[in-house]
Amino acid sequence: MDTSRLLRTTGTVIAAAGLLLSGCTSDGSGGPKAVASSAGGTASAAASTAVPAALRPYYEQKLSWRDCGVPGFQCATMKAPLDYAHPESGQDVDIAVARRQATGPGKRLGSLVVNPGGPGGSGIGYLQAYAGIGYPAAVRARYDMVSFDPRGVDRSSPVQCLTGPEMDKFTQVDQTPDNAAERAELVAAFKQFAAGCQSRSQRVLPHVSTVEAARDMDVLRAVLGDEKLAYVGASYGTFLGATYAELFPGRVGRLVLDGAMDPSRPALEMNRDQTGGFETALRSFIKDCAKQSDCPLGKGGPEAMTEQLKEFFRKADAQPVPSGDPDRPLGESLATTGVIAALYDESAWPQLREALTAAMNGDGSGLLSLADSYYEREADGKYANLMFANAAVNCLDQPPAFAGPDAVDAAVPSFQKASPVFGAGLAWASLNCAYWPVKATGEARALTAKGAPPIVVVGTVRDPATPYKWAQALAQQLDSGVLLTYDGDGHTAYGRGSACIDTAINQYLLAGTPPKDGKKCT
Repeated sequence: MDTSRLLRTTGTVIAAAGLLLSGCTSDGSGGPKAVASSAGGTASAAASTAVPAALRPYYEQKLSWRDCGVPGFQCATMKAPLDYAHPESGQDVDIAVARRQATGPGKRLGSLVVNPGGPGGSGIGYLQAYAGIGYPAAVRARYDMVSFDPRGVDRSSPVQCLTGPEMDKFTQVDQTPDNAAERAELVAAFKQFAAGCQSRSQRVLPHVSTVEAARDMDVLRAVLGDEKLAYVGASYGTFLGATYAELFPGRVGRLVLDGAMDPSRPALEMNRDQTGGFETALRSFIKDCAKQSDCPLGKGGPEAMTEQLKEFFRKADAQPVPSGDPDRPLGESLATTGVIAALYDESAWPQLREALTAAMNGDGSGLLSLADSYYEREADGKYANLMFANAAVNCLDQPPAFAGPDAVDAAVPSFQKASPVFGAGLAWASLNCAYWPVKATGEARALTAKGAPPIVVVGTVRDPATPYKWAQALAQQLDSGVLLTYDGDGHTAYGRGSACIDTAINQYLLAGTPPKDGKKCT
């Protein structure tokens, strides 16, 4: 799997296996009335005259809210055209939506739509498990907290590719092939994955691009009754938000893009950049590990400690570590995924030290559990559709990073320069889109959103998944981009313990006052 482009928030990565992502149940009544939007003025759920006639039925639909089965939340199903180029065809996709209404006190500001990243992360799961209950109380008091599963994701016409047992085998395929036979096995795995997506998801597969998800978000804005979109997107969610702003700059309200992607970077450069980001995060982990009494990598300095980890991966490649599941021993691929999962969030470093110590002593269950959280594998062997949607969106948004194995061979040295530990594996992981059954409809390009009001772009200096230079680039590309910097570790910044970051973003969301461009927080 193309783990090098799986961009998502910490909560999704580390805790996903334990979240209770309840489905919606029936009952409830009609949609919201017109309200004062976060940008001021009165909004109407009716589509504006700028909406093409063929799309007006979608913009004018009424959401029927019902109980979600999770206290405090309501759910609804929104219709969107399968193909925006031919909305008159009558073919639709179902978009699952959830909200938690503003709690007060204070004047309601409208809806705040949130997206956790991915691509492939469930917005509804994120809303119910975190954003709807964990965002600052002052924000939740003034906004209806809203999210949706983007098309192709979880509850929204989901992409399906492999069965649980097939996915178990796929995650164990060696992604650092040492010979022709291993290389052929990896190529065959990518082809099988792509063929499974085509056979199980042929109808939706050509229509899960970020542009289409952004267009869905504008329909959602309208049916929620908001004149302008207020939005917080994390990780890949920043690309979704920036794409929305490019398409609909006049409908942008208060946009926060946290852990930003650089939309101008081609897939190859993006994957290589992210490889370097994981190396940066690994160095931070190793530096911290050296200070801990339970560090399994010794005390010989960063280079020696890094070599210890590389040696562990080499041994796991040659002889997988027992994990407690005889069908899923901890080989190099699963071990590497487990380490990468923990690097998203420094609060997981103690868990990573414990899991590495156990694995180095013959028990791979801890690292396997981390890998399972990354892949969203449940205890019963079933997988959420995260990895399927992730590939489907990525492979549609840009042409493939590589045309075939020979191109990967040529690029491996540059990936290894970016990360001596992860480089080769992440280079080969980037091959998956080469065999995709649907041709890419998007391409790398700068997004300017000319005419939009100030958009806050947040970057974390030592972010493993979205390198800080991406945030700098996006803030420069956007005509109204404002860069807010967190000098810290981990993936994304809002709600991660920096009072400086949280205060700046809260003031923007609540009062419309963006931070000073270039503001830095620790």
